[in-house]
Amino acid sequence: MAEAAKRRATYEDVLAVPSHVVAELVGGVLYTQARPRTRHARSASRLGGVLDGPFDRGAGGPGGWLLLDEPELHLGADPDIVVPDLAGWRRERMPELPDVAFLTLAPDWVCEVLSPSTEDFDRAEKVPLYARERVGYIWLVDPLVRTLEVLRLDGDGYRIATTVRGDARVRAEPFDAIELELALLWAS
Repeated sequence: MAEAAKRRATYEDVLAVPSHVVAELVGGVLYTQARPRTRHARSASRLGGVLDGPFDRGAGGPGGWLLLDEPELHLGADPDIVVPDLAGWRRERMPELPDVAFLTLAPDWVCEVLSPSTEDFDRAEKVPLYARERVGYIWLVDPLVRTLEVLRLDGDGYRIATTVRGDARVRAEPFDAIELELALLWAS
């Protein structure tokens, strides 16, 4: 007997999810997970804080970026709806932040802070989506194993540009104008 066709999830399904849950829509499938735990949120907050001055505001760095925490992105024609932990656009592509509920312009950089409950989804679903949308760089930060993995778009996919562990200092693309102290990301 033929299986009944599953209904594709829509933006209305995303909006119906309770506010304490993160909802994303990829390939017509609704994915939900609890809001990030504090260690996850702290790593994302610290990284955003480190990058904001030199890259978004141009204080002590080159500027030229617009950085956002947890922007809602509607990407592609269908569209897929994702919420990276951090995202950045070069100002030549997005000179000013539009006053909208969600963005349709793919970022130039995204950061996903990995957790045991989201790592598979981030790697298997979101990384290929970011490649399709031509996001130049992805940072995968894992606060539990204390690693930073930098992926650079190369053709239709990504190659690993850098992987760093522990408390190292690193200059990581595309923000290699400054040295990033990874210990800041793991601090409680």
